Amino acid sequence: MAAFARLLERLLWPARKKQESEEEEEEGHRNQHGPRLLLDAPRCVQRPHGGAAASCGLRFGASAVQGWRAYMEDAHCAWLELPGLPPGWAFFAVLDGHGGTRAALFGARHLPGHVLEALGPAPGEPEGVRGALRRAFLSADAQLRALWPRGEPGGSTAVALLVSPRFLYLAHCGDSRAMLSRAGAVAFSTEDHRPLRPRERERIHNAGGVIRRRRLEGSLAVSRALGDFAYKGAPGRPPELQLVSAEPEVTALARQGEDEFLLLASDGVWDAMSGAALAGLVASRLCVGLAPELLCAQLLDTCLCKGSLDNMTCILVCFPGAPRPCEEAIRKELALDAALGRRVAELCSSAQEPPSLNTVFWTLASEDIPDLPSGGGLYCKAAVLAEAYSQLCQAPGRNWQKGPNGAGKPTGTHSDSSLDLKP
Repeated sequence: MAAFARLLERLLWPARKKQESEEEEEEGHRNQHGPRLLLDAPRCVQRPHGGAAASCGLRFGASAVQGWRAYMEDAHCAWLELPGLPPGWAFFAVLDGHGGTRAALFGARHLPGHVLEALGPAPGEPEGVRGALRRAFLSADAQLRALWPRGEPGGSTAVALLVSPRFLYLAHCGDSRAMLSRAGAVAFSTEDHRPLRPRERERIHNAGGVIRRRRLEGSLAVSRALGDFAYKGAPGRPPELQLVSAEPEVTALARQGEDEFLLLASDGVWDAMSGAALAGLVASRLCVGLAPELLCAQLLDTCLCKGSLDNMTCILVCFPGAPRPCEEAIRKELALDAALGRRVAELCSSAQEPPSLNTVFWTLASEDIPDLPSGGGLYCKAAVLAEAYSQLCQAPGRNWQKGPNGAGKPTGTHSDSSLDLKP
């Protein structure tokens, strides 16, 4: 994992410095003595977890990573069973905080309870459930305001999936997204709530707000969120018509046998990969038998390598029609991992001086390597490369001693896998 983090440090160094500079310029109030938005090295530790409900054929996995951000502001929740409702009902949500973690943590802890209260014991489908989800988001926001009476800054986007035996209900506010894969293709994806969307722009202008630099009041990049009470004080207007609204956009999708999986994720994931690429990556990993929770962890590692500098959280919900493990796909995957390990060894042994892991990665990226994972390519294998590199450096009889410029040569007994990986 240490080698993987150092690889990321080198791969993303230019992008990290560029974003840090842009964000400091936008915020304005920070100076050289203020807090840094981005860390000097990414925090890559994940704690993937998952579960299954055999009665309805649902499986899920979830994981989160802090990445380059100075603070972790994402949160999530997963309920495979909902008290008071029959089997087959489940609830999942991803929340992405801004200006602090309070609103996101509140949503993860309390939004499910508001949903249950709004649904009641016998929810009418689909319109009754759609209305219940709207009420649940608004009542959760009202409770958050009561706990946060001074209107302190900060809020959270949210995307939620409510599963029933007949429908999939997606409720979202902000730029955390959901995507459904059906019959091998993206069948549905939510649309971000940005100030320039026509309906959002109309509400903002009617509430007396302005949009500058594509942001609400020149500051907020989303137009719907929990919290953000500084933007919810327009007199005489209901909560759903304020500058920022907590009212979710709710979609009801009738379930089909071809439904494969649904991915919920914060915007850091979508910044790095398109919906089609993510769908391809998830399907390919399911075919090699990866458990949903480990798949989520690999997906976030891939997004880190592809350039995401944000916190990231994802939940993968698999339905009975999800791709199943395939012996041929598993065989190719094992052969690919072995071939990559051999190639790393060749690159290191053929050089007069040891190449950095970053150099190894980009050398392999320039080569035509068959059977790389769909959607993720070599980025999906960065952790495999880092592990092979680390093991090679730690092999008995091999040691790279650093010279005055970070170069080295083999000396014989032990190793330092961090060679030449810092910018």
